[in-house]
Amino acid sequence: MLVLSRKVNESIQIADNIEIRILEVKGDTVRIGIEAPKSIEILRGELVQSTTETNKEALTIDMDLFTQLMNKE
Repeated sequence: MLVLSRKVNESIQIADNIEIRILEVKGDTVRIGIEAPKSIEILRGELVQSTTETNKEALTIDMDLFTQLMNKE
């Protein structure tokens, strides 16, 4: 992992087409702006983690149901 320090209005360039800019720092909150092509999906980390956990839970429930159905036969 690359760790960088940036000040307000400073940016980080990723490849030729993604720029991350620090917009504001207030206490323990940092506002960032991301400029990237619309074809690049940008998601919050906690949203990805929540979706992954929900999908794993759904898969477990489906497998339990499948096992119960198979045992009835």
